[in-house]
Amino acid sequence: MPVSQSLQDTASDLAAWRQTLHAMPELLYEVHDTAGFIAAQLRAFGCDEVATGIGRTGVVGIAKGVGGAKGQAAGRTIALRADMDALPIVEETGVAYASQRPGAMHACGHDGHMAMLLGAARELCATRRFAGTVAFVFQPAEEGGAGAKAMIDDGLLERFGIEEVYGMHNLPGLPVGTFAINPGPIMAATDEFSIQLDGRGGHAAIPHQTRDPILAGAALVQALQQIVSRNVDPLDSLVVSVTQFHSGFARNVIPEGATVSGTVRSLRLETQSFAETRIREIAAGIASAHGLAAETIYNRNYPVTLNDAAKAAFCGDVAAEIVGEANVRRAIPPLMGGEDFAFMLEQRPGAFLFIGNGPSAGLHHPRYDFCDEALSVGASYWVELTERALPLAA
Repeated sequence: MPVSQSLQDTASDLAAWRQTLHAMPELLYEVHDTAGFIAAQLRAFGCDEVATGIGRTGVVGIAKGVGGAKGQAAGRTIALRADMDALPIVEETGVAYASQRPGAMHACGHDGHMAMLLGAARELCATRRFAGTVAFVFQPAEEGGAGAKAMIDDGLLERFGIEEVYGMHNLPGLPVGTFAINPGPIMAATDEFSIQLDGRGGHAAIPHQTRDPILAGAALVQALQQIVSRNVDPLDSLVVSVTQFHSGFARNVIPEGATVSGTVRSLRLETQSFAETRIREIAAGIASAHGLAAETIYNRNYPVTLNDAAKAAFCGDVAAEIVGEANVRRAIPPLMGGEDFAFMLEQRPGAFLFIGNGPSAGLHHPRYDFCDEALSVGASYWVELTERALPLAA
């Protein structure tokens, strides 16, 4: 089907939901008002079950298709996921529905993601043109809190018998009415490192009596950049970015220590492991050469968002049914940003794709805003995906 006529006819409802959610942003797991709004809508739509408090504040609505009596299994179960949390950013859009909560903003489009899934939930609950069960998963704490993992750890997949998982994110710069996907990695693993250099401080006028951590830190920053340029195949994908350097408190004092921190992004486990090893080796070597001690803390955060190739092809076909094959990019280069939907894809087959948000400001920008014209497109995608993944008997 193309964009659903009923979703086009009720596009104002989707926009109203989106703008209401935009005005009430909440951070990480503290999405109590948002979760309450979502749960109330799902109950009003007639979901067979609405569960709250999964992964602390996650919400799941269950809809059973033909043959699925209330409380009974109905063939296969798939999950459609939207994220709920906002970012700690001061909004600068100037729109009438701007954030009413100072210091918090929906600057990544999660308000739009929720509205699209709500639109699909209402449509699917009304029509029930599918043979199976669909779980509408509204997840907290995507922005650095690993809310997907929290929901998994809380039994999400087993409790509802979820067999496949699907996710979607808006992408500024991609035209509205366009989708993009990749069969394989689509977003990167996101790691963090912090290196503490411990030296010997003293008077800046007598540096020979010190072990200068700033000098060692400067050498360390430069050396870390050589991991990508001189240690990794140019056709591989790796980012090592130093983003913090903290040391010192006065112009005439060489400090006792320095901390160098940053992020690592990769698309393959082998490359990720190599980068961690080299960071530890370089930190130890630089510290030793300068007569200092080094302690390296390396944390692996979100894994690679890795699409199942067959499911990615399926999602591309679904998107093409909505917007036409010419408006589906089936091999978009992976983005080096992270996405905690990766935890769900580690546990179940599925796929994650991008929907166009047009020429908006970039994600995580104070002037970003989700494009309401994309809402009925995205909701139609969810409906078509469900009806294709859980087809009625011929």
